[in-house]
Amino acid sequence: MKKSHPIRRAVLATAATVSGIVLLLSLKPASDPGSAAAAVPQQPPGAAAPQGGAQAAGTATVDGAVVQTQYGPVQVRLTVTNGKVTRAEAVQAPSGGRSSQITADAVPRLNQAAVAAQDAQIDAVSGATYTSAGYRESLQAALDKVPADDGSAGQGSGAAQAARTVTGAVAETQYGPVQVRITVSGGKVTGAEAVQAPSGGRSSQITADAVPRLNQAAVAAGSADIDAVSGATYTSAGYRESLQAALDQAGG
Repeated sequence: MKKSHPIRRAVLATAATVSGIVLLLSLKPASDPGSAAAAVPQQPPGAAAPQGGAQAAGTATVDGAVVQTQYGPVQVRLTVTNGKVTRAEAVQAPSGGRSSQITADAVPRLNQAAVAAQDAQIDAVSGATYTSAGYRESLQAALDKVPADDGSAGQGSGAAQAARTVTGAVAETQYGPVQVRITVSGGKVTGAEAVQAPSGGRSSQITADAVPRLNQAAVAAGSADIDAVSGATYTSAGYRESLQAALDQAGG
């Protein structure tokens, strides 16, 4: 007992010390700050910068008014970058039955025309007269919401500020109301459209043929002194009356 007791104590003390050192070494890597730092870079490096920046600064999205047509509502949404329409889409359009098929064919063409024209002076799609008319009306409403000075000064913002849209009085005709909207820039008529025109039955067909020609004549003449379209006497008369009212509002 006397000969083994001190030695056993020394051995046990040494073993306890070694065990403590081993435990400390095994626990240390878990609290190593290097492991936490390695996880952090996965979030910040590229996520925030690409989202904003100069590209998004001059871009705005505007929705036109919801226009009720005989076959359902139409609403246009525009994406405008530096004063230029870069995208157009119909967020509402007639659907169900034959209407879905017509919409699927007409809307992409109207969207493309809106971006190409940069205004609401776009031709109706054949077979989609009501959808086209509603699209143009909502498109004009969206364009009216775009600030005139939205965009860079290098792109002729002065000309954009001078442009304005004026809507003439509603002219009642034997076959329905006619109302003309014109765009005037620098004292010159740069665009004309009929926001209301006779519709239903034969009237829709006459309107689809006559109104684009009247619009073109109004821009070319810069006044209400335009010829009536053959076969559309009443529509032409109402168009000229509303056109003159719009011109009067624009200062002649």
